[in-house]
Amino acid sequence: MKLSIREQLLELADEEYRKFSSSLLPTIDHVIGVRLPELRKLAKSIARSDWRTYLKQAEDDYFEEVMLQGMVIGYAKAELEELLSHVADFVPKIDNWSVCDSFCTGLKFTPANKRRVWAFIQPYLRSENEYELRFGIVMLLFYYVDEPHIQSVLSLLDSIRHDGYYVKMAVAWALSVCYVKQPEKTMNYLLNHSLDAFTYIKALQKITESNRVSPETKLKIRQMKQNVSKRQIES
Repeated sequence: MKLSIREQLLELADEEYRKFSSSLLPTIDHVIGVRLPELRKLAKSIARSDWRTYLKQAEDDYFEEVMLQGMVIGYAKAELEELLSHVADFVPKIDNWSVCDSFCTGLKFTPANKRRVWAFIQPYLRSENEYELRFGIVMLLFYYVDEPHIQSVLSLLDSIRHDGYYVKMAVAWALSVCYVKQPEKTMNYLLNHSLDAFTYIKALQKITESNRVSPETKLKIRQMKQNVSKRQIES
């Protein structure tokens, strides 16, 4: 008898990995403990079969069940608009940073369809939902930090006003990617921005953690960070 998707996931469970994953996902309770390579292998298998029926019937009780759906959408072969329809159905299921970031990484159809996907993600960048907004931000940092888009990306990041921790960290991450790939324009922005202090400091910290930033530049960035801390103390 063929095992259900859930049964296959439960057979792949690794208790030590479950404990590790759970420690990284403080907002999630139902983790089976399936390693990502195993999830990807299963997702590829589903994507080669009747993946549309799978997505209609897929269960959402476990972290891995949601993660798997996102991976299947990334591997599935279909017309762009059909794929985007599945993306739109999936995004409301995102309730943690791991599913969000893995899902965005898997949307490999984006580089060949930048204009359409850019338009598609704009409403998410205005969302009041923490993970819908993070989805939009992570899509920007993965696919749009390039010469044609950098000013628009910086402007969009600067306009975000949301108190969610995972939004602020995504903005900081995005700005660090912007700095690595487009340093001059990003530095100009960092010297004249509208970010809250937490997000700004986190962005500077992430820049200094990059191996692609020179020691001299890291020194300058650290000084900028210290200046913010001094102003906070003085105020």
